[in-house]
Amino acid sequence: MDKILEAVVMSSYPNNVKQGLVRRVIEAAKQPMDSEQCWSMLELSTKLYLTGDTKYKREIGKEVLEVYGHYHPEEFEEFFNVRFLLSLLQEGYGPLGKRSHYVLDYIQLGLQFVLESPSANSIFNLLRIEVLRKVCERPSPKQCAKISKLLTQHPQCIPTGKHQILFCQQLIRCIGQFQCISEGEEDIMEFLEQVNKVSGLLQRIWRTQTSAILPSLKELFTIISSTEEQEAPSNALASVVQFVPLELMDGVIRNLTNDDSITDVQMMTAISRMIDWVSWPLGKNIDKWIIALLKGLAAVKKFSILIEVTLSKIEKVFSKLLYPIVREGALSVLQYMLLSFQHSHEAFHLLLPHIPRLVASLKKEDSNSATSSLEQLAELIHCMFFRFSGFPDLYEPVLEAVKALPIPNEDRIKHLLGQNAWTSQKNELACFYPRLASKSETGKIGLINLGNTCYMNSIIQSLFMASDFRHSVLNLTEGNSQPLMTKLQWLFAFLEHSQRPAISPESFLSASWPPWFTPGAQQDCSEYLKYLLDRLHEEEKTGKRIYQKLKESSLMSQAIEQHYLNKTLIEKMFGGKMMTKIRCLKCLNVSSREEAFTDLSLAFPPPDRHVLSTGSTSVLPVEEIGPQFIEPPGNPSQIMGSPRIQRKPHESGDHAAHLVPVETLGFREPGDQATPLSSDAVGMDSAKDPLLAFGEQTCGPKDSRSVPDLINYFLSPERLTAENKYHCEKCASLQDAEKVSELTEGPHYLILTLLRFSFDPRTMKRKKILDNVSIPLVLKLAAPGSSFVSVMYDLCSVVVHSGISSESGHYYCYSRECSDTITHGQPRDGVQKPASDKQLDFEIQWYLFNDTRVSFSSFESVSNVTSFFPKDTAYVLFYRQRPGRQSCPVHEAGAEASRPHGEPSLNKDLMEAISKDNILYLQEQEKEARNRAAYISALPKSPLWWRDFDRDKDDDSSSGGCSPAAGGGGSGSFHGLVF
Repeated sequence: MDKILEAVVMSSYPNNVKQGLVRRVIEAAKQPMDSEQCWSMLELSTKLYLTGDTKYKREIGKEVLEVYGHYHPEEFEEFFNVRFLLSLLQEGYGPLGKRSHYVLDYIQLGLQFVLESPSANSIFNLLRIEVLRKVCERPSPKQCAKISKLLTQHPQCIPTGKHQILFCQQLIRCIGQFQCISEGEEDIMEFLEQVNKVSGLLQRIWRTQTSAILPSLKELFTIISSTEEQEAPSNALASVVQFVPLELMDGVIRNLTNDDSITDVQMMTAISRMIDWVSWPLGKNIDKWIIALLKGLAAVKKFSILIEVTLSKIEKVFSKLLYPIVREGALSVLQYMLLSFQHSHEAFHLLLPHIPRLVASLKKEDSNSATSSLEQLAELIHCMFFRFSGFPDLYEPVLEAVKALPIPNEDRIKHLLGQNAWTSQKNELACFYPRLASKSETGKIGLINLGNTCYMNSIIQSLFMASDFRHSVLNLTEGNSQPLMTKLQWLFAFLEHSQRPAISPESFLSASWPPWFTPGAQQDCSEYLKYLLDRLHEEEKTGKRIYQKLKESSLMSQAIEQHYLNKTLIEKMFGGKMMTKIRCLKCLNVSSREEAFTDLSLAFPPPDRHVLSTGSTSVLPVEEIGPQFIEPPGNPSQIMGSPRIQRKPHESGDHAAHLVPVETLGFREPGDQATPLSSDAVGMDSAKDPLLAFGEQTCGPKDSRSVPDLINYFLSPERLTAENKYHCEKCASLQDAEKVSELTEGPHYLILTLLRFSFDPRTMKRKKILDNVSIPLVLKLAAPGSSFVSVMYDLCSVVVHSGISSESGHYYCYSRECSDTITHGQPRDGVQKPASDKQLDFEIQWYLFNDTRVSFSSFESVSNVTSFFPKDTAYVLFYRQRPGRQSCPVHEAGAEASRPHGEPSLNKDLMEAISKDNILYLQEQEKEARNRAAYISALPKSPLWWRDFDRDKDDDSSSGGCSPAAGGGGSGSFHGLVF
């Protein structure tokens, strides 16, 4: 019968004819026959099954084997013996070089017919040994899947005892070497199915033998933490973790993170490879294990590992949000990585270029998954905006992308940030400042945030950019008996000459710290500025004078020299005078008092009060002012009173006021009369003149306040009535009165503080006024009929507060160099041009100082920051007085003293300290480069993350596949996703 069957199968008859003949042979096989005939048929069917060159031949062999197993069990058991199976497993079947790939399938087929036979146990024992040997030989994914299928169907063949643990470990090693070579979708799906079968076997073993789990996981960690492997282990290992019971997670992670035998490099390599597992499309709970290990590392303060891994992997995790099949897990990991990385903006800023595009792709996808992810992503982005404010130029495109998505409230943001921080002790991360590879392209140097010290950093940078003040401080002589001013000189010198990208102001902070400030807490930068200037002023008054050399000058009269020497540097640079007059409305007696100030604190008028400029005042920011003729003020009188001037609370009277005009001037050609343009004239010309159009663009929303509004409100008359009556000395009683203030001497640098924080009796907290205030580039202060001469001021710094409370938020500042000569271009004749002929004000370079980061910016950014970021509002403004042709001798001499030719020469000790620190910095850089190279050389190489974005760059019209606009499975992109 075997000859007949072989002849039929090998014949050239059509398959349907063959099938009929084969059916007859199979029916005949169900009848009793002798042992020799059975053996011949079993040999033939084995040959067909194992070496058949077509699927049809293998199917015939299988069918015959099943018939003989059912109807001739004794003969089948005799044929299917231990010796024969050992030969199949160790030597294979068929000619050399063409060994059959179906041996395991054959054994699985035959086992079902010998389960109750006396030889069953011998066969099981053989298979337990042989499957262990097989997996030690690292078979292909297909062969591993066959072993798993065999053992899943016949668990009696699974190795036992110590061999079982070894089997699990070796099987995991096999998975670690799995690779899918083909990029065809069918082949990929087959590969995934094979991996699932293998990991499913591990799950089965672990369910019955939990003692095998921990040794298996230890082997897994050994594989992924190895730094010796030339090729990274397969992401298919992710399929193993999904079957580990979650109740074991805490213990496993605790053991790993507290194991002293695991080096930092091994741990970093392991967690890096685990993060790559977010690409695995069929895993469950993988994100939970990744996050658990990250949290475990934070618990044992392995911050350096967390920082390296986050910065190297966060972009790849972010790119996986493009793919619906892995989006949920990738988003979970991304959320933890971002929300926990709170000591620096680096991780978030790596994602900024890619966020708008991802948001557009998710919107285009229009699925439930995409919608949910968009909302979670927007929440995450707003948390980062809140934590790392002060980057408006970088954040504007991102804000535009997510503007239509929900915004979380502040409580929600604080909850998320508090819940995910690596540590509640901020000082534990103090040494992990943002890595700055080189100095900013601007040439400017940043200041390190020492724990909510952005309020100080912004003020220091604003004072540093006040070039006249900076030059005076740097010119300070040795032995000046001014310790705080000396520390400021050293800080300014390092900001000027250091090679570091950012320096630490720790020494100056400790010296200038107001005693009532709470360490580590956010403070009011205006309060700090007032305290600092007052300390510097008082220190100089009781110590040596800075400008002793001016005594030898023959350019000054003795009276002017004596007056000038009586002034401190703070008075010369920031001191102004104000006259306060109070007129009794009964006897009309007027009392007056002159006060000194270093800044003006400008309250906001009540909502129902609109302060209007009078006369010919224009509220249009200007780009250029022609030559100004500023008359000298009257004889200077002695400064007296408080340096801080605050005239009105936020809610003062609303009676009609005679206003002192405070102006910003319209554009005027040089040579025109020095009269401000009227509003009507601006309206007529603005359409013709692009400069005026620019001015209108930057003056802020139509209904917003302006700086001139606030100054006019500050200077407007105030009625003293009811409980606020004035005690008139002439009447010798309390009387209604009118109080009016006027500037009598403008400071060289005018500091304006916008009083945005007021006490709310309902919440018992200080609340913030978020009104947008338009800021003019050029400010003209004029007081008709008074002794005060009109003066022009150029905007040079704006300190911005980001947040809704004075006790929280963040400070950063915009600054530019304002001087009397052009510093950004050298004239052809080599002669510096005066300020009146300088380029347009808005063309002078602006800089954005945000702690360690310094970047180029523009006045447009200054003007629009609150429009884009409502919680980012101008708080402290620095204006520099523009000198005129008839400025008073005191101001001329002061300006001359503060503007030496070239940069000030520093004292020897200071220059040596800077030189030594620059050498030390270079040595640190070299050492860090060597250590870093050694530290991260073991980081596993993974596919370039940006390919996920580039793949879709020009494919907006595509549909289907795994493009961001679809949820299907295109072959090319699917292969890139998994592998």
